[in-house]
Amino acid sequence: MPLYEHVFIARQDAAEAQVDQITEHLKEIVTAGGGNVTKQEYWGLRSLSFKINKNRKGHYVLLNIDAPWPAVAELERQIKLNEDIIRHLTIRVEELEEGPSSGMLAKQARERRDAKWGRREDETGYDQEGAAS
Repeated sequence: MPLYEHVFIARQDAAEAQVDQITEHLKEIVTAGGGNVTKQEYWGLRSLSFKINKNRKGHYVLLNIDAPWPAVAELERQIKLNEDIIRHLTIRVEELEEGPSSGMLAKQARERRDAKWGRREDETGYDQEGAAS
């Protein structure tokens, strides 16, 4: 069967549990079409390079799919109907990547860097009045 890498970005105001629910629904669509999802990675809430539908951030999810084309076509059709997904991309690949993907490695490197320098996700670097601290 053909192999695909599929990445989608969910709205920033969707909860992580809601993103998991969307991911499970998409996996069900693939399995109903005669395929399977070999790997699922949640990359987290990340900043977008530019605004998409008034969103500055988005929840990134990667799915490695081993399925026939009709299952992937149905997946993309369902994604276009879902208002919580603001962007998606499906790429056919020769072989699926083993181990963590580049997006997951970047997330881990960012977490290590922040832990080393004592930063937290909610830290902005500004005090209450807006002046730099």
